[in-house]
Amino acid sequence: MTRPRAQDPDRPTVYDSAVGAICPRCNRPLPNCACPTAKSTEARRPSAPRDGVVRISADRRNRRGKTVTVVTGVPGSAGDVEKLGSSLRRLCGAGGTCRDGIIEIQGDHRQLIKATLEEAGYRVKLAGG
Repeated sequence: MTRPRAQDPDRPTVYDSAVGAICPRCNRPLPNCACPTAKSTEARRPSAPRDGVVRISADRRNRRGKTVTVVTGVPGSAGDVEKLGSSLRRLCGAGGTCRDGIIEIQGDHRQLIKATLEEAGYRVKLAGG
């Protein structure tokens, strides 16, 4: 039989096997957290700036080393972004997806996509390294 450990105020409990993750601020299970800013532990994707510039970058994070071309900041509705994503995937001959207004195309196709979007009248900027 194990005794419960005394609670140290400098080291709050952050996980309990009976209830899961615990908020370190309010000491409640994370789904019932009362803190205004820390509702979940999920990483939130930063929103793309809406300044009229379409940004194209290559990303390899959390993709097991595979490069993905990411197109953000495309003006228009979700349907317009989906149609543009479909035509860009067809142009590159690659798979991909559109989610949350962001187009992801498998492989590094930054130069081809930049040239195509500039011909279509978009202001384009290559972002990242």
